Amino acid sequence: MTISVGDTLPAATFKEKTTDGPADVASSDIFAGKRVVLFAVPGAFTPTCSLNHLPGYLENYDAIRSRGIDELVVVAVNDVHVMGAWATASGGINKIRFLSDWNAEFTKAIGMDIDLSKGGMGVRSKRYSMVVEDGVVKSVNLEENPGQATVSAAAAILEQI
Repeated sequence: MTISVGDTLPAATFKEKTTDGPADVASSDIFAGKRVVLFAVPGAFTPTCSLNHLPGYLENYDAIRSRGIDELVVVAVNDVHVMGAWATASGGINKIRFLSDWNAEFTKAIGMDIDLSKGGMGVRSKRYSMVVEDGVVKSVNLEENPGQATVSAAAAILEQI
């Protein structure tokens, strides 16, 4: 079942690259008592993710934060080192948290997994965005085509917050 507006996000543990190395991050540390924009991509460094989806959030970072968003988070089913390299290469460090859902546990728990094996990627995340307040989903924007980033783009989020 896919997560819906009004649902509470499940407990999960992500990995995040820090200056001290990989660190576990509990979902409660990310969402409890905060207003968060979460967006997910099928893969770090993939064309749509790197050239369209992520740049929109970087370009609109200040506008999003000015509307009462405490944190911006991107999740992908990639290992923590790939997510750390993507954060560095994109210039997103200290703006967006790049979280690894390395085994797709969170992604599967919210019903956002997709099998992209035919494209050589294996199980990944669907492309989506959401606004989360204190762990409760306030809006969900799911792309029908993982190669597009329109309904889950930063511009769409700005209209919802």
